[in-house]
Amino acid sequence: GACHVYILHPPGGVVGGDRLNICVDVNSNAHALITTPAAGKFYRSAGPVARQEQIIKVASKGTLEWFPSENIIFSGARTQIQTKIELSHDSYFMGWEISCLGRPASDEYFSKGELDQRFEVWRDGRPLRVERLWLKGDDPVLNEKWGLHGFPVIGSMVCVTDKTGLVESLRKKTNSSNDQELFSATQTDGIIICSFLGNSVERARSYFIDVWKILRQQVIGREAVEPRIWKT
Repeated sequence: GACHVYILHPPGGVVGGDRLNICVDVNSNAHALITTPAAGKFYRSAGPVARQEQIIKVASKGTLEWFPSENIIFSGARTQIQTKIELSHDSYFMGWEISCLGRPASDEYFSKGELDQRFEVWRDGRPLRVERLWLKGDDPVLNEKWGLHGFPVIGSMVCVTDKTGLVESLRKKTNSSNDQELFSATQTDGIIICSFLGNSVERARSYFIDVWKILRQQVIGREAVEPRIWKT
């Protein structure tokens, strides 16, 4: 089975000037599921940038399931988050990234500050997916319909696979986009991409867990069993 690994973030969160580097190296034929026990918090800054860099490498026939908790970007934070996944042609990767702008449950919105977030997936030195989200607290993209539509929670999930015909089952299983949240699923160039916009981190996680349960069986050939820490 998969080795479950929990990464313990700094309990007080990340402040301006901090730099957090996470390196993951999955060897050939190894299988790991990595998650975190709590949200990553990026606090407001008087000027210095808080940086988090995650470099993930998966060797031939290795498998990694990368499911960290959400990032909470406090209003006034200056944050840079970079994630780069480097895969072999026959390695497996499935993972998500969820970010919450501000603390909407406390009526604190991302009205100032800056977020530079990158998420890259490479296979044999070729880019499969390169995302970049660059936001400022006063940016119209936060609220306009052509942007984030006023939704504070942003999520992306990817699954690297050459199997086809899986996207339709994902859409049927998770087809509940409405005025409160939007979900999409597509496949291109050997990668399935699922996106979420909404008001709730819990809803984003619920969508992605449903996707994981479908894809894990179809792509990896194993039933999905949620880590016990997700229940605490």
